[in-house]
Amino acid sequence: MFLTINNGREINRIMKKYDYLLVGGGLFSAVFAYQAQKKGKKCLVIEKRPHLGGNIYCEDVCGIHVHKYGAHIFHTSDRRVWEFVNSLAEFNRYTNCPVACYKGEMYNLPFNMNTFSKMWGIRTPAEAKAIIEKQRSAVKGEPKNLEEQAISLVGEDIYRKLIKGYTEKQWGRSCKELPSFIIKRLPVRYIYDNNYFNDTYQGIPIGGYNVLTDRLFGGCDVMLNTDYNSDREKYNAMAHKVLYTGTLDSLFDYCYGKLEYRSLRFETELLDEENHQGVAVVNYTEREIPYTRIIEHKHFENTESDKTVITREYPADWEEGMEPYYPVNDERNTELFGKYKQLADKKDNMLFGGRLAEYKYYDMDKVIASALELTDREFGE
Repeated sequence: MFLTINNGREINRIMKKYDYLLVGGGLFSAVFAYQAQKKGKKCLVIEKRPHLGGNIYCEDVCGIHVHKYGAHIFHTSDRRVWEFVNSLAEFNRYTNCPVACYKGEMYNLPFNMNTFSKMWGIRTPAEAKAIIEKQRSAVKGEPKNLEEQAISLVGEDIYRKLIKGYTEKQWGRSCKELPSFIIKRLPVRYIYDNNYFNDTYQGIPIGGYNVLTDRLFGGCDVMLNTDYNSDREKYNAMAHKVLYTGTLDSLFDYCYGKLEYRSLRFETELLDEENHQGVAVVNYTEREIPYTRIIEHKHFENTESDKTVITREYPADWEEGMEPYYPVNDERNTELFGKYKQLADKKDNMLFGGRLAEYKYYDMDKVIASALELTDREFGE
């Protein structure tokens, strides 16, 4: 278990008591904390939210582990990462097989033969390839934006029904204004296979992600509801070294301006029914429907209950006070982050890591791998 410290006079009694001050209670900090404590290091975690775990935090609602900040499915092909998380928690065999709803029609994701068969009434890979190849020819040369990239991958029909509206809702801008690399994360298969990920390993911790993060942070002292940037000098005095996982622009008081993010808003509802949609995730791909997806949490762990919890996920423009979820990696923000990164590199006795400090979109396994690499360097392994 970790020890929670109340703000106030207790702080004066713990000056330089810690080897590391960990700013942020997310997955990157959690892995660092665990590895540091194995080396006998004492850690204090400062977290703005009222809980640890970052965006993978789960709430128990009627025995259902609700992913409070959106669906998180762990997947990786990195054996070291997989063995690391399984040494801390037991994982189930959940396989991510979302579906898409477009004007009442249901399509399997990722794009595979089930999708193509429903879309065009065909049976064979040869038929699907012929249709897609014909439609792909509309894009000449290297795709210049997301719209052209999507059409070059799956053709006009799939793009218009299953990609365009969803993506424009998610990012708050036209697909013609978005970079092409975003859509490359979607696998395309000419087989009947609804497994969203290609990775070797996949699953969700039995009991929810809190089982994992509680183990990782076990033994740390913790200060919740605490904003490090409100009094950096005071908190820095409490430890010999700082690991910072927050936003870089806030660390430097937005001296070059603010980095842009996309945010999310969640609308969660407890329903008096056993099974609402029959799958954990349904994407709503029409531009006119304001939410991007509905999550039914009980399906992540096959929870038996006569009730169910659903969450509607709404994309939102990020504003001060909202949670930053997705970096906007356009030319302006990339250049701006580079300036802040130069300032960070000059900071003595500070380490940086995680999706916010690195201004990157990270899957969970990449967060863990990055944290393990940092601890290898820090502790000489």
